Amino acid sequence: MVSYQTDGVDMPAIKKSKTTEWIKAVAATYGKRVGEIAYIFCSDEKILEVNRQYLQHDYYTDIITFDYCEGNRLSGDLFISLDTVRTNAEQFGSDYETELHRVIIHGILHLCGINDKGPGEREIMEEAENKALAMR
Repeated sequence: MVSYQTDGVDMPAIKKSKTTEWIKAVAATYGKRVGEIAYIFCSDEKILEVNRQYLQHDYYTDIITFDYCEGNRLSGDLFISLDTVRTNAEQFGSDYETELHRVIIHGILHLCGINDKGPGEREIMEEAENKALAMR
């Protein structure tokens, strides 16, 4: 089950059932199925608070993914800062909706085992994001 919540921000204009089906389809391409996924849309201030409290990181980010996966069943809490999504869309010359969906699927790709911190991993993640966005 995929749930969508907010913490101090308005719910973004996404088609929840269509987005959920897309998430399930992307997960299936990695041999995974969706368990309990919670998207929590929030502000920069909230994501900074979560980053400091749980990860000891003192910076803003677009998404923080807490992984509770078991076997091939994806489960997790995904905090998304809508402020940073908007800033990134402007910075990268992308529209807000596309950037929001890129971040939504970025968290799912992390749960599927794709990383983006090590050498060459960012390019692998971007390719996976683009492939997933093409499935929308």
